[in-house]
Amino acid sequence: MIVNTNIASMNAQKSLLGTNNAMQKSLEKLSSGSRINKAADDAAGLAMSEKMRGQIKGLNQAVRNAQSAISLIQTAEGALNETHSILQRMRELAVQSASDTNTTDDRAKIQAEMDQLAKEVTRISNTTEFNTQNLLAGGLDNTFHIGANAGQNMSLSVGAMDAKSLNVAGNMVTTSFGAGELAQTGITGITTQSEGLDGKFIAAKKTVATYTPGAVFAGAAAVTDNASAYTGSVDKTFTLKVATVAANEVTQLQYSTDGGATFKAATWTAAGQFTLEDGVKIDIEADGALAADQTSTFAVTADKITFTLAGADDGSSPIGDEVNVYRNNTSAIIGDPATDTEATVNFDFATVLAAVGAAYDAADSSEISQTTQSSTAAVTGANGAVSTEAVTYSGIKVTSQAKANLAITTIDNAINAVSEERSNLGAMQNRLEHTINNLQTASENMTSAESRIRDVDMAAEMSQFTKSQILSQAGVAMLAQANQVPQAVLKLLG
Repeated sequence: MIVNTNIASMNAQKSLLGTNNAMQKSLEKLSSGSRINKAADDAAGLAMSEKMRGQIKGLNQAVRNAQSAISLIQTAEGALNETHSILQRMRELAVQSASDTNTTDDRAKIQAEMDQLAKEVTRISNTTEFNTQNLLAGGLDNTFHIGANAGQNMSLSVGAMDAKSLNVAGNMVTTSFGAGELAQTGITGITTQSEGLDGKFIAAKKTVATYTPGAVFAGAAAVTDNASAYTGSVDKTFTLKVATVAANEVTQLQYSTDGGATFKAATWTAAGQFTLEDGVKIDIEADGALAADQTSTFAVTADKITFTLAGADDGSSPIGDEVNVYRNNTSAIIGDPATDTEATVNFDFATVLAAVGAAYDAADSSEISQTTQSSTAAVTGANGAVSTEAVTYSGIKVTSQAKANLAITTIDNAINAVSEERSNLGAMQNRLEHTINNLQTASENMTSAESRIRDVDMAAEMSQFTKSQILSQAGVAMLAQANQVPQAVLKLLG
């Protein structure tokens, strides 16, 4: 027998220590509910579960993002619902005015309500907001993040829903044309001479006049002549920029609705070719020189060219009506080659019709809008008038039976435009609702997977804890017994 070393006691202590450690871990897991409380518990499981946690949090946030997007859509769609109601009332008024049982006085009162309704359409468009973002003014182009990872987006765009954009109201700068004529003489090297000019615009030097033809070209390409006289851009809008124009540096632009367009210059240093995005060719050709102070023309080469009137730089803008210029007198824009401070833009209105947007009074039928970045004056023929005053009025008129009929068509187009926008919003809302369902399902499944890795099985761990607890109690008892073994030596001494 030995007394210096108690091997039995040491073994009992070792077992008791292991049992106590196991019991401590079980207590930690049972008290936290987690199988992994630190990396040492399961290093690989910890790394996997942390990635899953990131996915779960991302999915849950994506659900909230989609719900916010639905709220935005509902706000916009609710406003458009009221716009629809207003347009339906405007159509009702137009139908009422289309009957000749109404007197001129009656129609004037109907027109007054029509104007107020148009203003309310614009007010709704300008004031409908979500989180300070205007929804219906035409600038909304939002991206909604609807996934847990980068790039999982969907986009929403909402067009302008104001009365002007719907062609039922607006502001315009008007210029009246008289019955006078402008002769064009002394021009050489031009394929077509202009006849029957009814008037012309005079724009201050270095101003920009913008006209929007109907969708002649789908693409866009900037065209600049090497004489630095004019620059143009074809993308539904055609811009003439008046620069320093020297003698014999006059350009001619010809539009053709059959897909071709040609720029010609009186004097050009070189020929070349430009290509629009849709593949339409623009050929640059050299023509004969012009005498000083003479002009070349921008000729309408198709049977009909449609110009949509552009807005003005003073804050006013056109009502969106279109003016159809027919080919029976092919003259249009004329540039003045002189090196003074003005350039001349001429239009032929041998036949001018109001189209698409509005019904004009007889006196209005020869009006066109011009926009510039500085002041503009209009000079017409001998019997013409000059006007640069911005005026505001409803884009549709119901002051006669014919105008009321045209107003019905215009309002129908506006109703269709709003319906299309609401349909898009409704479709997007339905999509987002399905997106939310999918995200919630994905989050649920991912959470379940993460739980299996990270959460403790309480029943199994309780069994383990009970086992450790019993072993601990037995270990303490056995340690006490082992410590008593050396005392047997005392009996030998006695």
